[in-house]
Amino acid sequence: MSMLSAYQRYRWYEIAPGLSIWITLIAAVVLSFVKPLWMIYAVIVFDVYWVLRVGYFSLYVILSWRRFRSAVRLQWFDRLQKSFPDWERTVNVIFLPVYNEAWEVLETTLKALAASSYPAKRLYIVISGEERRLEHWQELERRIIDSFGQTFADIILYTHPKNGLDEIPGKGSNIHYAEQEFQHYADERGWDYAHIIASIFDVDTVVHPEYFAHLSFMYLSHPRPTHSSFQPITLYDNNLWDSPMFLRIMAFGTTFWMLFSLARLENLVTFSSHSMSFQAIADCGGHAKDIVSEDSRIFFQCWLRYGGDYEVTPLYIPVSMDTVRDDKVLVSLKNLYLQQRRWAWGTENISYLLWEFRKHPEISRFKKLNILFHEWEGKWSWAVVAVLITFLGQLPLWVAGDAVRQSALFFNTPHMLQVLMTLAMLGLLVSLIISMLILPPRPERQRRHQYLFMILQWVLVPVSLVFFSSIPCIDAVTHLMFGRYLGFNVSAKKRAV
Repeated sequence: MSMLSAYQRYRWYEIAPGLSIWITLIAAVVLSFVKPLWMIYAVIVFDVYWVLRVGYFSLYVILSWRRFRSAVRLQWFDRLQKSFPDWERTVNVIFLPVYNEAWEVLETTLKALAASSYPAKRLYIVISGEERRLEHWQELERRIIDSFGQTFADIILYTHPKNGLDEIPGKGSNIHYAEQEFQHYADERGWDYAHIIASIFDVDTVVHPEYFAHLSFMYLSHPRPTHSSFQPITLYDNNLWDSPMFLRIMAFGTTFWMLFSLARLENLVTFSSHSMSFQAIADCGGHAKDIVSEDSRIFFQCWLRYGGDYEVTPLYIPVSMDTVRDDKVLVSLKNLYLQQRRWAWGTENISYLLWEFRKHPEISRFKKLNILFHEWEGKWSWAVVAVLITFLGQLPLWVAGDAVRQSALFFNTPHMLQVLMTLAMLGLLVSLIISMLILPPRPERQRRHQYLFMILQWVLVPVSLVFFSSIPCIDAVTHLMFGRYLGFNVSAKKRAV
């Protein structure tokens, strides 16, 4: 096959997900005008389906929430020592890629690592800065050594060169470089890659004190830990109280999506901060250096490398991260939009899978279709559901002609939709209750009445889902359709002083 035809085939793979989304949206508009009764039937069926899905979602969120509450109460380091007397054979390595983050953000992360129940002297910290921001990185290096030079087993500092071959600037290329360099470090010490647990964290990741004890326990308990990633719950609560309402809603939404995903093991994929065997990293070539969604891509790399024999093990011990807050509200909202668009750029994994499938005949067709459907349906739902429910679902009722307006279906549809949306609101109630339960303690600078806003903010969910979920996703898949590739935009994060 010629290079041109291979390129064209891959481009069709990139176009297909966005095309399915746009066909759905355009068909909904056209049917509303041409066949409004058909569209009304379709809306009712879709809303029934979505109410069932909300109930399904809520049950899994509650299940994960109960597991989370149970896990954080346990003394995992004690359990680790009692269950695995040889626990010290494992090596925990934490990768922290740095770009332009303030020292206060990195300091908080390192303090949390030092405060772990797992001995800090057993943790190896790999921090990789950017030559693109060399002066800032050198200042961070000095502070890291001054403040934490004697705290951990070792602090390993790398400088990721700018303008690397076949890479895009960003987290993926930074981590890829650090992993390649660390491989030499491990080889010099004769370490077995299968005994190295690598945690790849965003630099604002604040771990729960029991995280590494829990991770090590789960790793040693796993029958084949080199064939599994380990995914914690992500809580975006480091600066939650100081963030605008829309940021808080989307932060909670991401946490609930993670809780839901952790309870459904068959479709769980790595996201953001995660842990895995360094053996798997070495076998699959490391985190991708030329894409935006390296956090999920690493799972698919391993899944393909091991012939579909790779999974994600849930960790119910959380890690805390920052929302994309800025001192200016409009900048915060822009940051949120760009972050959601970057996450939706994970659509690039669909074309990657379609391209790679033919190279792996050892993987069953069922497994391929299952993982492809999960990725594709997830992006499709992300893009269209909020728009269909809040706007396009009402369109046939607005534009229907007199003949349609005289039908019994037309008269009864608003009532049916109201009943269905009321049922769907029960899922929102579940989200509200759990959001208050996982809310971090109120800072003294925040007044007590802010609790009221934490409740009232949920009335903004429909607006949030359209403008900061659906539209960024549509934006991302449309860019991919037309070959307008997005680079890695760094999520700016600020904390109130």
